[in-house]
Amino acid sequence: MSVIDASQPPEVRLERQERIIAALMRRADRQNELSLSAYSAFQSAIELQAQVAAKTRDLERAASELESMRGDRERTRRNLHEALSAMHEGFALFTEGRLDICNDLFRNLLPDIAERVKMGLSLDGYFELMVQSRYLVSTDRKIHRPAVPMGDDSEAGIVMSILIEISGDIWYQLGLQRTSSDNVVLLLTDITPIVRRNRSERKTLIDRQADYLQAVFEHMSSGVCTFSPEGAVMMQNRQFRHLLDVPISELGRGTTLERLLAFMQAKALIRDNAFLEVANWREQLKKAGWLRRRVRHGKGRVLDVQANTLPDGGFLVELKDVTLETRATEMLENRVMERTAELTRANARLTEQFEQKARVEEELRLAKERAEAAVSSKTRFLAAASHDLLQPINAAKLLISTLQEAAQGSHLLPMVDRLHRAFSSTEQLLHALLDISRLDSADPDAVTPSEVNLGAMMESVFADQLPLAEAKGVRLDVVPAHVFVRSDPVYLHRSIQNLVVNAIQYTEAGGRVLLGARRRGACAVLEVWDTGIGIRRADQARIFDEFARAGEARVGTGMGLGLSVVDRACRHLGHALGVRSAPGRGSVFSIAMEVMDWQARRGDPVVMIPATSEGPFDHDVLVIENDADVLFAFAERLRLWGARVTGVGSGAEALARLAEGVRPDIVLADYHLDVGATGLNAVAALRDICGQHLPAILVTANRSEALRREAARADIAVISKPVKLSHLRPLIDWAVRHGGDTDKSLK
Repeated sequence: MSVIDASQPPEVRLERQERIIAALMRRADRQNELSLSAYSAFQSAIELQAQVAAKTRDLERAASELESMRGDRERTRRNLHEALSAMHEGFALFTEGRLDICNDLFRNLLPDIAERVKMGLSLDGYFELMVQSRYLVSTDRKIHRPAVPMGDDSEAGIVMSILIEISGDIWYQLGLQRTSSDNVVLLLTDITPIVRRNRSERKTLIDRQADYLQAVFEHMSSGVCTFSPEGAVMMQNRQFRHLLDVPISELGRGTTLERLLAFMQAKALIRDNAFLEVANWREQLKKAGWLRRRVRHGKGRVLDVQANTLPDGGFLVELKDVTLETRATEMLENRVMERTAELTRANARLTEQFEQKARVEEELRLAKERAEAAVSSKTRFLAAASHDLLQPINAAKLLISTLQEAAQGSHLLPMVDRLHRAFSSTEQLLHALLDISRLDSADPDAVTPSEVNLGAMMESVFADQLPLAEAKGVRLDVVPAHVFVRSDPVYLHRSIQNLVVNAIQYTEAGGRVLLGARRRGACAVLEVWDTGIGIRRADQARIFDEFARAGEARVGTGMGLGLSVVDRACRHLGHALGVRSAPGRGSVFSIAMEVMDWQARRGDPVVMIPATSEGPFDHDVLVIENDADVLFAFAERLRLWGARVTGVGSGAEALARLAEGVRPDIVLADYHLDVGATGLNAVAALRDICGQHLPAILVTANRSEALRREAARADIAVISKPVKLSHLRPLIDWAVRHGGDTDKSLK
């Protein structure tokens, strides 16, 4: 058996041979010291000489093998260099922190430092050269020395990734990856086509947002114009130009407020010199955040002008034509003065003038009614047009939600989030305007009191507003009271939501908002506490007016419509609305409601339908919607959840698809369809064809109680536009699971 293993590396075998020779030499010395015989010494010398000769041959053979290995290594290195040169990516290998090998693309990426990129260059040195290059335009993060993330105990994998831009609008992704404890690889990947395509898509998305906002502006009954912080026109609608009687050339994008006021003064359109002073506008907006004025137009019109500051420092100007209202008021004042004089003279001849006095009083009553009708006509129009106003908002909201999920993990996500917040603000403002118009109208169905589960409603508002509080850094808590009160479920929910949102907006990060309720005699008192900026006593009486905010409120905390809606709803419902506050110590808003001796039914929708649903969404959904944009948005959102969607534009198309073999699990139908058709009729026809009770949900901007009662008789659930996605998905799951027993509605 050989004492040396031939399979071991040459270096190991040489070392072992040297140890054996040394041991033999020591043994020979010891034998001499022990006075061995001359013959034994000679024999040992002969054996030792033979062993030395054998070991010498082994050493020569090992040296030959080492030389062959060096040649193989050089050939392998040349092959590797040729392969790297053929790569379409920049590649560099750093061994023990020094450049070992790289291809031409990596070396010549930055021409002014190419000659300094040599073998043996340190990794930190290469990054320092990159920062010094004049060809490096920008990076998405600071290029730093990678020594800290490259500790000895670092695991293999990507250490960092940097997006860099070089001259000529060329973009590369620089990835630093550790392959072992000693080796680091740098990869340069050309991503110029991706960056340019994303830039084009972002521009298209921004242009589309501007089109949506312009469409909303054009359909508003009031004249609206927005100005930048510098006082330049950003966006305006046709009604604004019509009311001012100003040509479009004087209201183009970029026109300054000073130029617009000067034009109106030169044309004698408005003769109020104080109103035409730009300095007065700036001073009032800076001081109070709003400006309100009634002016007479040169064309015989009377205009209400209201300006409010916007979160970005600009301001919004709204014009309303109040000519009829003003004339009616003046006419009434003149008539009152005339009739008063007549009545004064009639005191002397009371008997003869008694019938004339009665006629005068009747005329005054009729004139007052006509004046009130004129004032409320615009609010009735806005309420009637709510469907057309909410359609584009609903479509945009669904599409933006789909974009948010599609953009997860990409650089587009922050921009999509900003777009979502912008549309949320538009939606809140539109809801507030519609609520005010509906509450100001003479519609007897504006509010419909019924039994409401107050505790469940408080928990629903808490779940909806918790993300807003967390994003603001405010702690939101709820202590619900399990009691039923008499109120309108839609406007009570909206009132609680407005109070909670208002408290979060006026509370700084680190503060707290508490939603709670307590029993007080025959009433339940709901309270919203906050540790915000507080309200001065002088402001507490006017904060419930439209566009009013506390004096301490900073710009960007809202348009001042939320509390106005709460005040109107409470007055209609007979709820006592109260406020207690002190500057710097926070505020408490309260609503007192009548308690009902009524127990919760089984199947209460707030209890049975969860706020969220995270299970599979494996449903066949038939969507009936005559607006193509809304239909597309609904279909994309449902498909993203996992549903199989069949989208049609009318009830006739839905019946045709059933004839083709489509069998949905549930139907989502818009209420207002083409040619006077409704979603209720479409669902009824589908159920007749199917011969079974098909689950259905009615999607509508109509919030009247009459429609909800009609849908309940047909066993169809109702959900309001713009649709809350957090309510839509669980409602669909619940409706499908209960086989159409959907005598419920979500606001």
